Amino acid sequence: MSHKITTNWKGNMLFDSDNPSGHHVLMDTDVEGKAREGLSPKALMLSSLAGCSGLDVVSILDKMKINTYDLKMEVEGLLTDEHPKYYHTVILDYHFTGDDLNEEKINRAVQLSVEKYCGVMEMFRRFAEVKTNVHFHNK
Repeated sequence: MSHKITTNWKGNMLFDSDNPSGHHVLMDTDVEGKAREGLSPKALMLSSLAGCSGLDVVSILDKMKINTYDLKMEVEGLLTDEHPKYYHTVILDYHFTGDDLNEEKINRAVQLSVEKYCGVMEMFRRFAEVKTNVHFHNK
């Protein structure tokens, strides 16, 4: 299996990239005096990590018949000082909110995503230290 995308320059520092699903994302960077119209490519990598793992966790919890919770993920990437700058450390925090959360099953679902299923997580491990934390917020 492979994925193929096409990215088109739209002028200034703006790029439009498609996805195998047919959807598009805009990417750009900070330019003094210009409004941002898209996501930065590096930050988009962090979004991909959260999305990949989140899809795993929600799917696993659904199979465990756990579906009364809210999930928010926060990802912080620490960049190297020298060029080319890349993430040397990534911290992914999972925040679960709900009544009577089943912490054991939620922790298991996160563990399965982190250790077995999330391909983006595995890609990040090739160049960064990845740290994960699970937080429970009972209503």
